[in-house]
Amino acid sequence: MNQHDAVEVITAKRDGGELSDSQIDWVIANYTSGEVADEQMSSLAMAILLNGMNRREIGRWTNAMIASGERMDFSSLSRPTADKHSTGGVGDKITLPLAPLVAACGVAVPQLSGRGLGHTGGTLDKLEAIPGWRAALSNEEMLDQLEELGAVICAAGSGLAPADKKLYALRDVTGTVEAIPLIASSIMSKKIAEGTGSLVLDVKVGTGAFMKDLEKARELASTMVELGKGAGVNTVALLTDMSTPLGFTAGNAIEVAESVEVLAGGGPADVVELTVALAREMLAGAGVTDIDPADRLTDGSAMDVWRKMIRSQDGDPDAAMPEAREKHVVNAPGSGVLTRLDAMAVGLASWRLGAGRAKQGAEVQAGAGIVWHARPGDEVTEGQPLFTLLTDESERFDRALASLEGGFDIAPTGSDEATSYSPDPLVIDRLA
Repeated sequence: MNQHDAVEVITAKRDGGELSDSQIDWVIANYTSGEVADEQMSSLAMAILLNGMNRREIGRWTNAMIASGERMDFSSLSRPTADKHSTGGVGDKITLPLAPLVAACGVAVPQLSGRGLGHTGGTLDKLEAIPGWRAALSNEEMLDQLEELGAVICAAGSGLAPADKKLYALRDVTGTVEAIPLIASSIMSKKIAEGTGSLVLDVKVGTGAFMKDLEKARELASTMVELGKGAGVNTVALLTDMSTPLGFTAGNAIEVAESVEVLAGGGPADVVELTVALAREMLAGAGVTDIDPADRLTDGSAMDVWRKMIRSQDGDPDAAMPEAREKHVVNAPGSGVLTRLDAMAVGLASWRLGAGRAKQGAEVQAGAGIVWHARPGDEVTEGQPLFTLLTDESERFDRALASLEGGFDIAPTGSDEATSYSPDPLVIDRLA
């Protein structure tokens, strides 16, 4: 490998230049090994945030991160593979019903998931609310479960893109999380190394999303689609709305319960809509076009896969879910039509109640979270329950209530705001 030094690479990007392939390979390899120090990589990350990268640089950066670790291989499976990645939102429990639904249609879903940080929830935190369920599987266990059941949701092993694990933690504490080249390469290095045959990206946009601006979300989505296709992974992206939280719950155990409702053929309309839309994309990417996944929700086959999947990872799908010790109800301050429910306000409230963590490794409360009893467009009556706040520690209520202030609007019935209200589309755009 050509020899470089960290200062040379930093100054090249600081001055608006392009990094060569050998510079990128060198800096990623040497950061992973510890030869490039955290303060040097944080300086380079800030230069990338300020000056950007072209598509060649992003592609090479992604490949260098993949090369820092192992690659999984699902070619031995008897069915095609498809995966989904969400950029994170509030009430975004879609992975839970989606993986067993797609598996029930004949496509294997190797879903390597993460934990929540800040106001966005983590899939593993939600599933760990199920008594006994374990997130850590060996590669052999993962392959066996995929072959037998067609679906696995588990933690990524330490061998996948270790460079990303180091860089992700560094970005989080150096104000460089928002750099689109680094977001795209972080997500796609793990997904490509994971070895899935096709990938559907759910790129959230709106107040509760990481990307609040539609054009920036579109840029991120198109960059990731190009990276996936360049690596031979059949990749599409949906831009989906995250100004309003999904469903009626944000938390851990309560989101699992809502997901089970969807698998039972019910559940909130928006959660069902997005689950089915993503399932159709995953099936199409895997070459399965003769099955409507909506049918697998109503005939019970997706629920069968869910129950087997939970049991296979030592969970009890019939166990009573954890419940919070304390509850606080917020009543509607007036009558009319709920015209806005801000996803960020709800997400912060859930986080402050104990459903999320402020730093990596902190514990979360399985029973904590927030339930909202109306969605935008619904009529509400003064005094009726609008939110139920759940936590094990009643001292958390005040800060959670503060985050909800200004987080919703109720327009008087018959007013222009009430009569003209119409919801934004859940799926905004599709990029392929």
